[in-house]
Amino acid sequence: MSTLLGKLDLIPADMRLEANGDGAAFDISTSSTRTFLCRLTVTDQIEQESLDVSIWGSPDGEAWTKKPLLKLPQQFYRGTTKMILDLSLRPETKFIRARWELNRWGRVAPTPVFVAGLELEEIPPMSRETPTTRIALAAK
Repeated sequence: MSTLLGKLDLIPADMRLEANGDGAAFDISTSSTRTFLCRLTVTDQIEQESLDVSIWGSPDGEAWTKKPLLKLPQQFYRGTTKMILDLSLRPETKFIRARWELNRWGRVAPTPVFVAGLELEEIPPMSRETPTTRIALAAK
């Protein structure tokens, strides 16, 4: 059985983002659960701007998916957003990386600035046996 990967910093903590970009590729092929808690933390920003962060996958670290595996909610302010990335049904995905896009509007400085980080922590797999509330309600 594989060991847990622990934590991955897809965007290093308190990284200053001033332009669209891609993070480094991380090999997740040794992940035993292929399930991650994603924690996007924005520690600083200026007004009238937005940050879009997504996670992309690749079988080889070279060719990346045409669509993101996960798109986090658009950010405008400081704070932390958490989401689950479950790749247990995507065995072809061996590498992941973050992509960020910045948008700025208004009449002041044209350069957007966010200080943020995206940390992934491997967690136990999601149970496929437990019905969700929606399924339980539909069965009534």
